[in-house]
Amino acid sequence: MDTTTSGQELGAFLRAMRERLTPEQAGLPAVGQRRTPGLRRQEVAQLAAVSIDWYIRLEQGRVGTPGAAVLDALSEALHLTDTERAHLHLIARGATPPPRAPIAAPPASLLAILDGMPALPAYLTDFRLDVLARNTAAVALFGPGFDSGTNTARLTLLDPGIRAGQLDWARIARETVGILRRNQARHPADPGLRTLIDELRTDSPEFADWWDDHTVQDRSHGTKRIRHPEAGDLTVAYDSLTSPNDPDHTLTILTPADPATTAALDTLLATHANRLGTTRLRPVAG
Repeated sequence: MDTTTSGQELGAFLRAMRERLTPEQAGLPAVGQRRTPGLRRQEVAQLAAVSIDWYIRLEQGRVGTPGAAVLDALSEALHLTDTERAHLHLIARGATPPPRAPIAAPPASLLAILDGMPALPAYLTDFRLDVLARNTAAVALFGPGFDSGTNTARLTLLDPGIRAGQLDWARIARETVGILRRNQARHPADPGLRTLIDELRTDSPEFADWWDDHTVQDRSHGTKRIRHPEAGDLTVAYDSLTSPNDPDHTLTILTPADPATTAALDTLLATHANRLGTTRLRPVAG
């Protein structure tokens, strides 16, 4: 394939990919009527952090061979699948794309802290907010469904029981949306995170509204009120701990915020002590 034909094929592919993607799917607000479907060129350039002039010339086949990094930025901006990403690299560079970086395992230090605090509800999550491990106190507080593989964003935004039990639901849910937006910036190429965000945008009207205002959160401490079916209303403080060398794994610890909650939590843990499972770590999916 000669250079002209290759440039034409690349331009046609990029146009087709951006025309199928709505602003909402790309995380952009939909403003006004559009004469043509999909994203505008300037929106793709904005999402990929390239200049609009360069992107226009790329679609027109008037750019040399783009680098792998900028092609991956375009791949993420256009929400390409792995197969489409590979095709983009092949028609643009004549080479397969570099492998994606593997997801790191959680630090052993955070797991050791989790194992060492049986009296306080605690759980470990990754950047997708998937629960990797939890102790028995967390199961007593959140129920037997709170296990490895559970996603705390799905629970918060989509589970009616969790929503009813979170007395500060709007604030906690809003913080969760902001955390996901922060994590998306760190991991724009992660398909699992993209799937989660697309699902929440579709199934939660509140998530869609909050996502479009582009607020970013880095929640590390706060308090919230929980209505538990056995223990009643509880007020707990939450602290989120991360390793300086690994910001993508977070250990969240809940502590009683008042004497009444301390007594209620102690009673709850004693009641459930004989029928709760032990902490288990589920391997992270790639």
